[in-house]
Amino acid sequence: MKKPKLIPLDFVIDKLTNSIENTTTGEVFDTVIVRLTTKDVKQITQADWKFDWVKEIKDKSKEVYKLTTENNPSIIQGLLSIEDKQDHIFMHLIESAMFNKNKGKVYLGVPGNLVAYACKVSIDKGYQGFLAFDTKSILIKHYQETLHATHFRGLRMFIETNAAMRLISQYFKS
Repeated sequence: MKKPKLIPLDFVIDKLTNSIENTTTGEVFDTVIVRLTTKDVKQITQADWKFDWVKEIKDKSKEVYKLTTENNPSIIQGLLSIEDKQDHIFMHLIESAMFNKNKGKVYLGVPGNLVAYACKVSIDKGYQGFLAFDTKSILIKHYQETLHATHFRGLRMFIETNAAMRLISQYFKS
């Protein structure tokens, strides 16, 4: 059986907020992260997303989550794909909606929110917050500085308990 190719992640932590923050007004919006369902897939058009999220949701080894605001759950702000590796969580994909990327983005904090959620899943499963992911080499230093992630070897990085707890407490108050 052919081993699936891991995609090195290239998300940028634009700002660690306590939710997501409007780039123009500075207004903060409370967020909700829930499992993406097959019903939600119709909201995801291939032209608006870099990754094939339909394929991702069909992969039974992965859990796919969507980030929305509490007040507007019909607009997906970002998506996350993770896998339970029985002793840690592996983050396969993470992506902000097209309108939350680059110079004209609407909200800050989407990637940080999703990474914090993946760490929370790891805590909830008893894995002490351990989260692993592969990244592009040019972003290793960025993740070390913003997420306090540790470079393991090659393109593999991980977030350990203290860094995970820092992120979780930033985004999840309860």
